[in-house]
Amino acid sequence: MVRIDGAAVAAKVMEETKQRIAALAERGVTPGLAVVLVGDDPASRAYVRSKDRKAAELGLHSVKKELPADTTQEELLTLVGELNADPAVHGILVQSPPPPQIDEAAIVRAIDPRKDVDGFHPVNVAKLAMEDPTGFVPCTPLGCIRLLIEAGIETAGRRAVVVGRSMIVGKPMALLLMQRGPGGDATVTVAHSRTKDLAAVTREADIVIAAIGRPHFIGANHIREGAVVIDVGINRIEDPTSPTGYRLVGDVDYDAVADRCAAITPVPGGVGPMTIAMLMSNCVTAAERFGGMG
Repeated sequence: MVRIDGAAVAAKVMEETKQRIAALAERGVTPGLAVVLVGDDPASRAYVRSKDRKAAELGLHSVKKELPADTTQEELLTLVGELNADPAVHGILVQSPPPPQIDEAAIVRAIDPRKDVDGFHPVNVAKLAMEDPTGFVPCTPLGCIRLLIEAGIETAGRRAVVVGRSMIVGKPMALLLMQRGPGGDATVTVAHSRTKDLAAVTREADIVIAAIGRPHFIGANHIREGAVVIDVGINRIEDPTSPTGYRLVGDVDYDAVADRCAAITPVPGGVGPMTIAMLMSNCVTAAERFGGMG
């Protein structure tokens, strides 16, 4: 069994990104990433801190906007408009989920697609479906594909099952696996909470991508011998032995499944580090494409 080290692959992506930033610096361009946080959700605040820290480590122009929980839709739209118009900002990310008074879909649509480094704007979703390389791909599924490639796992002609159908992971993951080229050309099934006899479906898979958001949902009965498992889930479960009172686990019961697998990602240390690495890469791509705009 191969334990796929997401931290090591993320470090490789970061090193590549540093080299691209250095090349942009020679043209007088510093990639800029703006992260907007509305409210004080602890998990969101932690994500924003880590993104801000990584951006600073890479030498990006980092803009962090923290807005109160009672921010109105109009106020947030105004800020997005200002960031769209700012030539020093190449990537814009509004941390999800926002407070209930915010229409998240409308905020996503308001972001300039050229600065939508999360890859959630309808223009970028369409470009992904059309295999148009000028769009941005959501960071987590893009990171999963990079992990498969780096681990030397063949996807062409293989049967892949994606468990989960979200716009953030499940749907773009399926589209990427179907695309022509490295990390693609797979035969893809998308399973979800309404799938009948899920275990029978996933046992047919050479590659299982678990992104359903339920701790230890995928067990030994879901995975056939020799399968590859990519665990996207990051779930908090109570653990009185931990100093924090909880620990992070995936959607896959790692201990029950690992011995059956040809390769598997751990949680933490698998997909998680890749998400931020691909975000930074997407931001630099935006700067490379539109470094002279404004």
